[in-house]
Amino acid sequence: MGQKDLSEKILADYNDVFADIVNVLVLEGRQRIDPDDLTATAVHSQYKADDGVLHEQERDVSKYWEKQKIHMSLFGIENQTDIEKNMPFRVIGYDGAAYRQQLLQKRKPVPVITLVLHFGTKERWNKPCSIKELLDIPEDLDKYVSDYSMHVFDIAWLTDEQLAMFESDFGIVANFFVQKRKNKDYVPDDKRIIQHVDEVLKLLSVMTGDNRYASILSFERR
Repeated sequence: MGQKDLSEKILADYNDVFADIVNVLVLEGRQRIDPDDLTATAVHSQYKADDGVLHEQERDVSKYWEKQKIHMSLFGIENQTDIEKNMPFRVIGYDGAAYRQQLLQKRKPVPVITLVLHFGTKERWNKPCSIKELLDIPEDLDKYVSDYSMHVFDIAWLTDEQLAMFESDFGIVANFFVQKRKNKDYVPDDKRIIQHVDEVLKLLSVMTGDNRYASILSFERR
């Protein structure tokens, strides 16, 4: 796993950050998910391919949201710095594995939602967001082919209104990518207090290639 993906993953794995991302991007700023209501779930799943070999898939971050101890939703976050054409196939594989695991556990199935966070600053996500867009389907067979769509959020193109909704360190990170898109020479000047200092500074360091962020972290540890 690349350093960029790993750094994004570590920060998003904090419940306060994960809940904040979903509350803002999915629930449009409504604070419905409390970080204390999230529990980590397995990010690894296995499947047997046509060659009979057992393969393993890994999500970036996966949590259960338990509400009133009855209804539960599973959210998965896939971090993408670069645009990947076949991402819809990856998402349907992850989601299918999550539903299959629930059936194996003989539990009442709960909804699975996957969010793809695109951190690129050069362009918006411009590749297919559904599997039908990736397939060459004869017109008379189209209605028999089930489609599956994914939900992509271009972090560097979030609005000022959306940025203002964030309450966790993700607001600092999102603002960084927005400003970096507008000005490639942007130097972070966010005055907000960072809660997860180590993770945020490491993320900025690997994303920019600027070791000054790592130096700040080393200085803070002295």
